[in-house]
Order: sequence, then C-alpha cells, then structure tokens
Amino acid sequence: MRNMMGNSSHGHIDVAVVGAGILGLAHAFAASRRGLRVAVFERSSAPLGASIRNFGMVLVTGQPPGLMHALARQSRELWLHLAPRAHFSARETGSLLFARDAREHAVLEEFMITRARQHGYDVSLLQGERLAALYNGRFRHHRSALHGMRDLQLYSREAIPALVCYLQSQGVQFHFNTLVKEAGDGMLETSAGDVHAERTVVCSGHDYQTLFADRLQAMQLKQCRLHMLRAVAQAPLPLTHAVLTGLSCTHYGAFADLPAAALLQAHIKEHSPALQRHGIHLLVSPTPYQELIIGDSHHYGNDALPFQQEEVDTLLLQLAEHTLGVNLKVVERWQGVYGAKGPGPFSVLSIDDQTTAVLMHSGVGMSVGLALGERVMAALISGNNLPDAARDLF
Repeated sequence: MRNMMGNSSHGHIDVAVVGAGILGLAHAFAASRRGLRVAVFERSSAPLGASIRNFGMVLVTGQPPGLMHALARQSRELWLHLAPRAHFSARETGSLLFARDAREHAVLEEFMITRARQHGYDVSLLQGERLAALYNGRFRHHRSALHGMRDLQLYSREAIPALVCYLQSQGVQFHFNTLVKEAGDGMLETSAGDVHAERTVVCSGHDYQTLFADRLQAMQLKQCRLHMLRAVAQAPLPLTHAVLTGLSCTHYGAFADLPAAALLQAHIKEHSPALQRHGIHLLVSPTPYQELIIGDSHHYGNDALPFQQEEVDTLLLQLAEHTLGVNLKVVERWQGVYGAKGPGPFSVLSIDDQTTAVLMHSGVGMSVGLALGERVMAALISGNNLPDAARDLF
C-alpha cells in the first residue's frame, strides 16, 4: 500500500474523522478547539447527505427530557458560538407548534402542566388574544400555539459548507473525494493511500456497508427517506418562526409518550390513514431568502428507494397551506435520507482502543450533533465513559 498523509508533508494526525456531515464536523470542531491536529476524510466532493438535506432546525423543544434535551440545549449554544465566526445564519426566534383542534391542544396542555414545568422547557402556550396577535391574525384559525423559545433555525445547505471553511481556517485538514475503505488500530486505508492517526472517529451516516459492516449488521439498522420541498408563498408571508403542528406531537419524544398524544395518534390512524401510512407530520422552516422548506414523511427500509409518490407531496402542501393560510408554489423537490431504527437515538461504538464509531438513528443530528461530538471527544480524551443513549435517557 502507498504511504500518504500520516508520513508526508501533512504531518502527524491526532484525530482522523471519517465523514464531513454534521457529526463528523462536530467531532472535528471538538478536537480542534482542544488544540489537536485533525484531518477529515469525505468520499464526496462536499457534504451531500442528510446534513444538507434537512430543515435546519435545532429543535430543543421536541427532544425528550434527559440526555437528548440536554444535548440540544448544549448544541444550541455551540451553534450560536459558531454562527458569527463561520458567517452563517442562525435565527433565534424559535418555533411555533400549532394545535389545530381540541385533540392537539390537549397534548400541549398536558405537556405544559407536566413535562414543561418538571424538566425546564423554555416554552409558552399562546391562546386567545396572544394567538390572534401573531402575524396580524394570520393564525387565528388554530386553537393554540406552543412557542418553543430556544429553538434555532439554520439554513443547512449554507451552514454546513460555512462550517467546513471555518474549520479549515482553524487548521483542520479536509480530504474530499477520499473514500476510507478500512479503519482500525490507528490506521486508515483510503482511496488515496494509507494514513496513520492516534485516534479515529467514524461518522459514516447511513452507510452501513463500508466500515464495520459485521458490527452494524447485527444492529439491524434502517434508513429513512423523506419528501422535502422548497416553496414560496403566493402572498406576503414574512415568516420568521419555524412551524410545526400537533401532528409532530406523535413524532417527537418530548410529547409522544404523553397519554393525550396516544389518543391523538389513535385518532390519526382511524381518520387520516394516509398520514399514518406515510409517517407525515408537518415541518416548515423559513430560509434567509423568504422561502419555505416543507416536509416531512417517513419511509423505512434497508435502502432509500428513489421513487417518490406524488400523494405525499400533495398531502404536505395541503397541510402547509392550511396551517399557514397561504397558497404555495413549489420551486424545488428532493429526497432526504438518514439513519434510523437503532437501539436509541444514537450509538457510540468503541471499535478498538483507537477507533470509535458515532451514528445517529434519528433525524435530529442538527439538533444534538454538536454537543454529542463535544461529549464524545471529551470522554475519549479523559478516559471517561462514552455517551450512552440507552443508559442516559429519561
């Protein structure tokens, strides 16, 4: 095999990171800020996976109490630290989760009375005049709205490349168009030659075949694909909040295990089978350019099939137009994809004494990824226990 960066002008590598998605960048940032020499290896010419295909929501409100809520709060602070330094937008206006009827409102009331108070969620329930005052009365057709005041909005397709540029300015080496074929015991075999690193962190997203296939196969991991749309409003809509509806209460862990959410889920299953079948709940994220990113749906499998049903896009647009009270024109469509159905929301696997794999099993990498990278690197350096979702969840 050819010698490469470990014994060349690139010099010594303290931490090699495989993957330039949000988890890979999070670990590179955490290692770099500790003064370590970091190199990132990415098979594509730029980050192209889940980290640029998403809504850009840093959703603190939606995370279940315990570890995930703490990771989201910490990630929020790290994003706010990075935004002015890396020159990307991070909007702090928060989110609005609209209850469209009494069933959805019941979930929000239960959340406010129990979980929000007990676990310190920074939220406010808007009703009556406070709801009517939002956006000059545009949302008065809803029953109530939960204002998540700690939620952030990023524009992922700009924020992720900006973060790459910032890390490069801090001395992190990036090797794009470089496939890592094998990793372990301080060595990486890449498509450009062999590399030695004191420590390797593998953040390979939903690729379960290239590295550690035997270990990952035993976990029976899946991929989730989802419909994504970028649209413009056909009437003035200066939206500055991310928008969700009560449908999201059946999806996000902050709400999903509440008794009122179980009743809502049963109602959806009986009366809106198409939403249940496609795993649809509405997310709307405004971009810095007065556009709206709209989704999402959930289809699980071993691979992300490329075929998308028009029914899903139609349902999403109908939900968005009703929720926002405006007609929409689609200007772009794409397929999101992320790793799913793991033993918890994420896994941190110790492969050997020098190699660690970190995988997300849910679509909240932007919400918790920066803090997860921080905690993993801190544990690796100190010798403390690695983050464990199964152990630390509420």
